[in-house]
Amino acid sequence: MKYLTLIISLIFTQISFAQNDSTFIRKIYDEALEKGHAYQNLHSLCKDVGARLTGSAEADMAVKWGEKLLNSYGFDKVYLQEISIPHWERGTTEAGWIEDANGKVHKLNILALGGSIHTDGLINAEVVVFENLDALKKAAPSAVKDKIVFLNDAFDQKMIQTFQAYGACYPQRGEGAKEAGNLGAKAIVIRSLASSTDQHPHTGSMHYDDTKKKIPAAAISTMDADLLSNWLKKGKVTLSMEMDCKLLLNKTSYNVIAEMNGKDDQVITWGGHLDSWDVGEGAHDDGAGIVHSIEALRILKSLGYKPQHKLRCVLFMNEENGNMGGSTYAKWCKSNKEIHLAAIESDRGGFLPTGFDVRGSNEQLAFVQGFKDLLYDFELFKFDQGYSGVDIGPLMEEYPEMLQLGMTINSQLYFNYHHSEADVFEAVNKRELELGAAAMAAMIYLLDSHL
Repeated sequence: MKYLTLIISLIFTQISFAQNDSTFIRKIYDEALEKGHAYQNLHSLCKDVGARLTGSAEADMAVKWGEKLLNSYGFDKVYLQEISIPHWERGTTEAGWIEDANGKVHKLNILALGGSIHTDGLINAEVVVFENLDALKKAAPSAVKDKIVFLNDAFDQKMIQTFQAYGACYPQRGEGAKEAGNLGAKAIVIRSLASSTDQHPHTGSMHYDDTKKKIPAAAISTMDADLLSNWLKKGKVTLSMEMDCKLLLNKTSYNVIAEMNGKDDQVITWGGHLDSWDVGEGAHDDGAGIVHSIEALRILKSLGYKPQHKLRCVLFMNEENGNMGGSTYAKWCKSNKEIHLAAIESDRGGFLPTGFDVRGSNEQLAFVQGFKDLLYDFELFKFDQGYSGVDIGPLMEEYPEMLQLGMTINSQLYFNYHHSEADVFEAVNKRELELGAAAMAAMIYLLDSHL
């Protein structure tokens, strides 16, 4: 009923609503595109700090970087929120080779999956291939025992939204090691979750069943996956690999938080995740979301905006392999008896923004779609039911009636870079990054003004 009333109110105040909001949104975009800080801040995060694996020294430095930058903008409050995080290390550089029946050898481009155990030296075994996780689950243990499983589930190139293709392939990374281990495999390698065909292996988190056998798990590049697949069609292939990963004791880290006070203490949260994988520089995933979020708050402050509600920017820690930042934040908000109106996440890269996915009721969707005309000239046109984000997801568990949004982008190139050494600052377009920051600021403004 609340959102229905808001929608009716918007209809009856359409003229003044459009005029006032359109003028301010134009100012937001002017500030982002002419005087923006997003690109220089991303350069600093990527080049001065670097890749930011949870528990690493670089992740610790990223917390200091975020706190210092937020303090430099003079927001009403900047503080750290303590969290307990997992600490996994890749160790020495992974190595892998395949050898066919004729003795031909090829060196693999290979990366351990996040959370994998080590190989305890060089291991080797015959390769057995499955086209997807379901096929592996149906295999007889005798077909898998003491072999190295190869899961070769490729992106469906017919899917226009590459995040849907990623989601369809994700089970081979997330659950592959568990299923292969249950069948007695010695190790598992997967085809990288990538839309492109290149030599970059893509890492990412995976899961074990603590009551079952754990086996080493790695990803190989899509080019190597194609090569291995072709070799297997011709005969027996042996794979050798060595990885030196280790899981250490949990550490203490922090979410970094900045606030602007409003006329009341009801909260609108937004953010991205400060951690990244340890290859590349974490520029698109999720350095872009971090600078989008900081820049959105900076823009509103620089324009002299006076919020209706408490505006809170959160740089979440540990999205990639645990989401302890998101879950700790949500529980903290609930324990403090806060009222949360909405949350927004940017975690889809620094590409051209296209709109916002809406996680909420049909009435909440209609409320957000009421902004379409205001945002159309800024090329934001996608407002559909969808996914919000990993970091803010736990907030929905504590506040099931709240509205959540995930900023959408042109997704065609994202999985060329995702979780790989290719995800560096140079892969981000300055103007597209600035447009993303402006889109975040505009939506925060609209939610704050009309909720």
